[in-house]
Amino acid sequence: MKTNFIKLAAFLTLGTSFAIAQEQDATKTIEEVVITDTKFAQSKAKSGRSIEKITQKDLEQRKGQSVATVLSQLSGFEVVGNQGSAGKNLDLFVRGGNTSQVLILIDGNPVVDASSISTTYDLRLLPVDQVESIEILKGASTVLYGPNGASAVINITLKKAVKNKISGTAYINVGTQNTTEDHKLYGKESNQGFSFNGSNGKVSFLTSLNSTEVKGLSEAAGVNFEDDIFSRLNLNQQFGVKVNGKLNLDFFANYDKLKSTFDDGAFADNDFNSLSSEQFRAGFTPTYKYKKGEFKINSSFGLLERDYTNFDTWNGISNSFYKSRNVNVDAFNKYNVLSSLYLVTGVQFQFFDMNQFTPYGDILGNVAKYNVVDPYLTAVYEAKFGLNINAGIRYHKHSVYGDYLVWNFNPSFNINKIGLKIFSSIGGAVVSPSLYQVYSPYGNSALTPQENQTAEIGFEKSFLNKKIIFGGAAFYREQSNSIVFGSLTTPPYGQYINVEGINKSKGFEANVSIKPIQKVTLSGNYTFVENDELIAKFVAKHRANANLALDITKNISWSAQYQYINQRDVAYFDSTTFATVATQVPAYQLVHTNLSVKLSTNLSMFAAVQNVFNEEFVETVGFTSRGRNYKLGLNLKF
Repeated sequence: MKTNFIKLAAFLTLGTSFAIAQEQDATKTIEEVVITDTKFAQSKAKSGRSIEKITQKDLEQRKGQSVATVLSQLSGFEVVGNQGSAGKNLDLFVRGGNTSQVLILIDGNPVVDASSISTTYDLRLLPVDQVESIEILKGASTVLYGPNGASAVINITLKKAVKNKISGTAYINVGTQNTTEDHKLYGKESNQGFSFNGSNGKVSFLTSLNSTEVKGLSEAAGVNFEDDIFSRLNLNQQFGVKVNGKLNLDFFANYDKLKSTFDDGAFADNDFNSLSSEQFRAGFTPTYKYKKGEFKINSSFGLLERDYTNFDTWNGISNSFYKSRNVNVDAFNKYNVLSSLYLVTGVQFQFFDMNQFTPYGDILGNVAKYNVVDPYLTAVYEAKFGLNINAGIRYHKHSVYGDYLVWNFNPSFNINKIGLKIFSSIGGAVVSPSLYQVYSPYGNSALTPQENQTAEIGFEKSFLNKKIIFGGAAFYREQSNSIVFGSLTTPPYGQYINVEGINKSKGFEANVSIKPIQKVTLSGNYTFVENDELIAKFVAKHRANANLALDITKNISWSAQYQYINQRDVAYFDSTTFATVATQVPAYQLVHTNLSVKLSTNLSMFAAVQNVFNEEFVETVGFTSRGRNYKLGLNLKF
């Protein structure tokens, strides 16, 4: 670790630790509970990390928006592609970190595509209708969750069986997919599904099915380009057994299928290119509670297959096939040493492999594979006088890249009498090269892992019995051994390489929530990010979001969201000249709105408009962005 980082880390830690310790009476309010910081239920107020939680109510207020669009409205987040064609690839950036530095979990299990460049889960596979809540843990989180959690961990919780003996939900949504030039209202999107679940106290089950079809936008920007299609089918099956008051056994199986057509790149149409993707996930989660704590195992198996049909003037029509597998077994235990101190100990095993068959070369799974075996330990101290400390260490043992030791230290202090929380966090993370970056025709077997050190310090202050909550955090990240795609003068004319030196990201975020009366909520956030040039691609220096939610009556609610994205300096590949072109994406503003009406006890509807003012903007150079578009939906409970 470099000297300047050590100095900064020491300053941040001391800034929190020297808060005056004094016992305060806790305010008797319902505290928000999170699990991602320790893997077990914990009051958000006692966490020393920047954690945001998207609740079911938040998702209801944004009916008609995708998971990616909802995430793009958080502080520190940039989801490039969420306002484009439904089949457009998504790039996820958090606090300047790129897609490969963001780990996505579903119900605590990592979801990955080991055959992709970044290995990150494709958010297009997940319908928002199956999501119960989302927790976002910002900063390095490798100690508890392993590789790739360098800038954030996103933990998505799917809906579970309710306590009713038998219940269900059926829904249908229809909408448009218009560009700013197209003012005609065509029904180019449909989304429908149902959920059926039940419980008798001992046994619970849930079956959820979703189908989505979209047509109406060309992926590439251009005149008279053909409409690209997108379809998705999702099946989610859960089964649980409550053996007794201490032991629960939970099983799940998911099947996701995606089909889309896509174009040849920026400003380039294509009638032949198509993608078909299938993913199967299954897992088993036993939980055992005992007097002093709780033991849990998150285990899962994932299989993902992708087929591409491509057409170009050099090779004509060609086919490519990708297959990846991943296994995760994470066994961990919470042990209460004292009323104020508990330990989380665990060991995680992960396995990844991939197969690739393309006109440019094949990759076999018996070569392109690796595994990791990581023991870890986290201590959590929660004192009555307001001091909280979360400190941990992980021994990262990689079958290819050797051993690494990562750690974190997260102190916080609550002064409940004045509604103030001060927190800080320092730690490290390791991001290994993906199998594609090593074994593909553009791969490099000499690559070494990226190393990250992160630090943040922040506060949260409440006023008027929490009717006003204001918070902010400053963050800093050093990235060494950065992996980039470099040019070559000989075939294959490009290769993944490590770049020597340290690249830095720094900035700050601010969040505010105001509830002037019971039925009105105002919230907003602002993010400033400054990256070194090497890692600055796609990241806007300034971003701002605002949300207004209003319960008009007991049965009618309305909300509106505002987004501002500052100009960005980017580069794109021109498929006609085979050159990389540097350009600037202008700043833009978007407004979305939603109206929800409860028609009866069992029937509700919503109407949503995205890009209300039909803003003409560029999200990704050379690719289409949506203009004003509409969605209508009905939901029936039975």
